Amino acid sequence: MNLTRRALLGGAAAIAALAHLTPAALAQGSKVMVLASAVDIPNFDPHVATGYAPAMLFRNVYDPLVRVSGNPPEIQPGLASEWALSDDGLTYTFTLDPDAVFHDGSSVTAEDVVWSIERILRLQRGNAWMIEGIVEPGATRALDERTVEFTLTKPYAPFLQVMIWMFIVNKDAVEPHLADDDGQAWLMSNIAGSGPFTMGRYQTGNLYQLMRAENDWHPGGGNLDGAIWKITRETSTQRLMVARGEAHMAMDLSAEDMKALDGTDGVDLIYETEYRTFSIKMNTQDGPLQDVNLRRAISYAYDYDAMLAAAGPAELMTGPLPTGILGFDPELEVPRRDIEKAREYLAKSEYAEGGFTLTARYASGYENMRRWALILLESLKELNISLDIQPTAWPDIVSSVARPETAPDFHFIFQTANYADPDNIAYAAYHSSRNGTWQNPTYGNPEVDTLIEQARGEIDAEARAEIYGEFQRAVVADAPDLFGVLEKRKLALRDNVRNFVFTPVAANAVELLPLSLD
Repeated sequence: MNLTRRALLGGAAAIAALAHLTPAALAQGSKVMVLASAVDIPNFDPHVATGYAPAMLFRNVYDPLVRVSGNPPEIQPGLASEWALSDDGLTYTFTLDPDAVFHDGSSVTAEDVVWSIERILRLQRGNAWMIEGIVEPGATRALDERTVEFTLTKPYAPFLQVMIWMFIVNKDAVEPHLADDDGQAWLMSNIAGSGPFTMGRYQTGNLYQLMRAENDWHPGGGNLDGAIWKITRETSTQRLMVARGEAHMAMDLSAEDMKALDGTDGVDLIYETEYRTFSIKMNTQDGPLQDVNLRRAISYAYDYDAMLAAAGPAELMTGPLPTGILGFDPELEVPRRDIEKAREYLAKSEYAEGGFTLTARYASGYENMRRWALILLESLKELNISLDIQPTAWPDIVSSVARPETAPDFHFIFQTANYADPDNIAYAAYHSSRNGTWQNPTYGNPEVDTLIEQARGEIDAEARAEIYGEFQRAVVADAPDLFGVLEKRKLALRDNVRNFVFTPVAANAVELLPLSLD
């Protein structure tokens, strides 16, 4: 089902009407789940947009070849009903489910898969980094209408795990709209998928309505007729919406919000461990923080204990990788607050006297980030450095970090693992090819790049762990980040939500298909 803005909104009058339409009104008389989120959906193109809100959309209106669910996460069928791997680890063969159809009723074919993968590789945006250097153009073939073969350039341990983010689009629907941008302008506001839901009405910055596909082919599933992704910037408002029954799920609650909801009738609270890191990234390509000694000074000046105290259920990070993941080094030496050592490094820098101002930008509406920014402000005072704190809408942050010159000195990010492998964090957050993205605006080091690439191609688990040990030591030495906290995922659900199973992979990009409402 492909929807233009005109069809979706019916012109300016419909847009104005939608602005006043509440989630409760849209959900009235049907099984419609309302999810309150602080994050908008800036783009509907599954090969371009990233972040947890777009991921939620794509997981529900598109399909990949395989999916992931459960805790611990397990790979399960998606468009592919079965798959096989060659003995040399280089060839994956997928057989498509014969029942799979797009929203327009046409069958999903092997040619759609090949076309989608080739488009991902051409655009080199979105999640293309996950298969960069692993799948080359022309290496994906349709053996027949229902069989697809991938020939990898080298063995790649997380291949099936990254395939959960390679969404397949309807080739015949997109091709008439290719223009000179490979269909990006058209897919920015149109859906060409096969997922269990389609896009209904929406208003940027307000809400997005998903509707159950009329020809939903997916086996099983719950009773949802649809869902509403309601943009709710303040976590306190999300809390009140769940407490009053105006939302079924709140995605971004603080520890204080969870405490306030404890014991509320009709509300279930979820605290779950996941591979979710929070770090404060420094601009290593523009401004004062290009100086590694200044970055080291700030790393030792920061008050990590205060950060932990303000975090709620959490633990401090030990370097760039989350605790417990393959290769994580619990003995890694990382900076902790030591003002004398901070001043020693400051004296080695080009900014020994301080007396200047740095900028810190975080996603507006996140109370925990605001507190951590205030802790940074107080910590920098010890070095005679001022801080300009700028709460900013997330889409504007993503735009600003595209170039070092427009990126802030400090960039606050949570990174939730898209797949349960250290490659996820290492490549996305520290490989230089990712510069200009929200996960890694500026950091790059040829030695670190080489280690990341070696680990990606190494199948042996022990050898991979050794490489990731070297990777962690090299990154800590460069001090590109303030390594922050590993928070537990905090979600609040109404108790009439059924069949919710926590999965520690992109846990806030909820898959709606299994869910039901009483």
